[in-house]
Amino acid sequence: MILDDVHRGIQKYRKRKRLGRGPGSGQGKTAGRGHKGQGSRAGNSRKPTFQGGAMPLVRRVPKRGFNNRWGLKVMVVNLGEIDKAFDAGAEVTLEAMAAKNLAKGRFDILKVLGDGELTKKVKISAHRFSKSALEKIEKAGAEAVTLPGKTPVAEKQAQAKSNKK
Repeated sequence: MILDDVHRGIQKYRKRKRLGRGPGSGQGKTAGRGHKGQGSRAGNSRKPTFQGGAMPLVRRVPKRGFNNRWGLKVMVVNLGEIDKAFDAGAEVTLEAMAAKNLAKGRFDILKVLGDGELTKKVKISAHRFSKSALEKIEKAGAEAVTLPGKTPVAEKQAQAKSNKK
């Protein structure tokens, strides 16, 4: 093998294919479109889901119920799990819960539910708390910190306008 051969024929930027410039180009006459038919005509385009007249996959797959694309994904954690995972006096944050595998994965809002008992004084930070969870946290002498949720676009725009004035 000759070392020169390794890079021979490789260009950093390939020239564009010049279609329909005569038989010598290799792309003359029909310009790679073939003979006759829909694909050979100007202005031809087809839906990406078209499957030759067969029922497309997007229409074959069943759809069930209502899927809210703007709905927030809520992760739930029970007080009993927090009690088992953390020691007394600990700060229970989103990062700390993720480290202990209580709230892992992607979610928009973390909600603490009142299942189980809380026996330790901890500081719990979450976006939402159920009524029973708040009662049990107060009863244990612990602290509940409510984090701000996602700010809606309309609110952000209103804040931006008021900051300009």
